[in-house]
Amino acid sequence: MPSRNVAFLDEVPPPLRVGLAQLRDALGVPDDFPPEVTAAAEQARAQVVLPEADLTDVEFVTIDPAGSMDLDQALHLSRIDGGYLVRYAIADVAAFVEPGGVIDDECHQRVETLYAPSRRTPLHPEALSEASASLLPDQVRPALVWQIELNADGAPVRSTVARAKVRSRHRYDYQEVQAAIDSGTAGEMLVLLKTIGQLRERAEIERGGISLGVPEQEVKVANGTWTLEYRSNLACEGWNAQLSLLTGMVAAGMMLAAGVGILRTLPPAEDHAITRLRRTAQALGIPWPQRQSYPDFVRGLKASVPKEAAMLNACTTLFRGAGYDAFSDGAPKNSEHAAIAAPYAHVTAPLRRLADRYAGEICVALSAGVPVPQWVLDALENLPSEMQDSARRAGKYERGIVDLVEAMVLAPRMGQEFPVVLIDVDPDRKAGRLQLQEPAVEARVKGSRLKLGSEVSATLVAADLVKGSVDFRVF
Repeated sequence: MPSRNVAFLDEVPPPLRVGLAQLRDALGVPDDFPPEVTAAAEQARAQVVLPEADLTDVEFVTIDPAGSMDLDQALHLSRIDGGYLVRYAIADVAAFVEPGGVIDDECHQRVETLYAPSRRTPLHPEALSEASASLLPDQVRPALVWQIELNADGAPVRSTVARAKVRSRHRYDYQEVQAAIDSGTAGEMLVLLKTIGQLRERAEIERGGISLGVPEQEVKVANGTWTLEYRSNLACEGWNAQLSLLTGMVAAGMMLAAGVGILRTLPPAEDHAITRLRRTAQALGIPWPQRQSYPDFVRGLKASVPKEAAMLNACTTLFRGAGYDAFSDGAPKNSEHAAIAAPYAHVTAPLRRLADRYAGEICVALSAGVPVPQWVLDALENLPSEMQDSARRAGKYERGIVDLVEAMVLAPRMGQEFPVVLIDVDPDRKAGRLQLQEPAVEARVKGSRLKLGSEVSATLVAADLVKGSVDFRVF
């Protein structure tokens, strides 16, 4: 069945409609849910059974991008003797999705939520993902509630996860949280978000974990106009992410100890890859002392400095190769996620990612000391390949949309010169990639005198609005 959605495409700038429709068709991006799936979702929301355990007196809050409706996580932070208590409520999707039913089957086709300007392609019907299963404020919801005790240094000392009904009190967005913290008007909960988040960031540094601070291209939509911007995360986004990472690390430890589970993995960088990056740093003139570790080197780079932006781009190659590893008869030998520098599992986004529902069910069973449900065990064999295939599709979809918008934004400026930074160069092919600051574009470039990290003028020579391709040349 073709994936073209007329209502959605009517919201797309006319120059992009053909290209976006072709992109969705090529990747098999699904459209509306089949009627039987929508009907099953309505029935599930009407018949959901709430857990007996009642945590509705706990003042949970959510922190998400502005306008989000698919709220997977709600948090409550407090001080306890000798440290902190993190309560992390995760939407209980399994309360609504019958194993082997029509919603479940559709989820295994979709695998994860896909995002485009003006339109999401959700994993679950909106009756669940944006309503009855979402942890919206002032609504009683079923949840898997992690309770993680931390010591004064922010290290976990005890943890459990169990079903309970919860009620979020407020839906924060990141800008709101950051403004409150910066102005000194934040309440105790948000103050603790900063305190615990910074403790966890320090722990990440100590164990050798790393996050690349590469600004992301983001498509902005305002009054029907699509534009491109570079976006850097706010500090509070990092602190919030640390709570999700903490929960995923605790979940991974729980599953490894029991010998059953599904982990998110990333193999360690091979020596030759680090050696190649050291040569890149040398070519760019960026000091990298022999005794300095890769994580320490990367943390010192600034994306605002052209040569260092090129270096950060080169470092992204070490993050390729991420995957999933499912097991049911003992812990795997290679279980670590190299970027996190610890074993890690996806458990905090079940509304948007299929594997999280299964990992959550495993952890609830292990925490209660009961057998893992058979329907979960039966799915483990195929989950890694399903997640991998979906991740590739999501990456191509997101990149394809950005490419189309780049072409649309630049097409009227054919033949113009732009100041750019060369962030990737292949001398043998006399080609590479460049970065513009305004508009926020990364594109192909050709020329015989390309030097990595240099600031040059490049001429726009092609922009195809159907294929989403843009080409520059340095003369």
